[in-house]
Amino acid sequence: MESKKSLIIKGHKHIAFETEVFSEEELLKKSDRFYHLLNSRRSIREFSDKNVPKEVIENLIKTAATAPSGAHKQPWVFCAISSAELKTQIREAAEAEEKKSYESRMSDRWKKDLEPMATDMYKPFLEIAPWLIIVFKKAYELGENGEKNNNYYVNESVGIAAGMLISAIHNAGLVTLTHTPSPMNFLAKILNRPANERAFLLLPVGYPELPTYVPDLKRKELDEIAVFYE
Repeated sequence: MESKKSLIIKGHKHIAFETEVFSEEELLKKSDRFYHLLNSRRSIREFSDKNVPKEVIENLIKTAATAPSGAHKQPWVFCAISSAELKTQIREAAEAEEKKSYESRMSDRWKKDLEPMATDMYKPFLEIAPWLIIVFKKAYELGENGEKNNNYYVNESVGIAAGMLISAIHNAGLVTLTHTPSPMNFLAKILNRPANERAFLLLPVGYPELPTYVPDLKRKELDEIAVFYE
């Protein structure tokens, strides 16, 4: 019997979910292939200024926006910036906050933990990378008359979307870096974002400057991060 394409459930239309079913052997191959793809991902601070087409950035954002969200509110906005003028403003403001962090906000232990990353308060990649994608979370929705409407699980929802965006960037053959200058209020001001939006994450996106060297870091083993109950 042919299944129905849609149903009305509790007064709302639901459509049939369609997917391809794989054998256990193919499941193993696909999961292993994807693991090795993402395991090759690294945070990159040395960017090339080589152009990345706008259409690629659009596809990355559309991929991130497929993420699940609380009550399907989709509480995110992705600001994609290629303007040299705006990138310079963002770098100047970010470095001002980073200077304060390195000089007074960060504990000695924190700075010690960062030593293997060889990072500092200077962020030239904010100007060099062809694109910056700034992920904003929408703390609440603004109605037509300015009334506030709730969003749910905002941090969780936007965090999932950000992870999917990072995966999409790597899958496309590009690189990025999770940059979170704190506080990030300056981003909303520079980009003239509305009062209900808060900067969540800044991602420079582009090609790596070659040769590029990254810290020789090791990821935790499976038995350190997973517990199976069988």
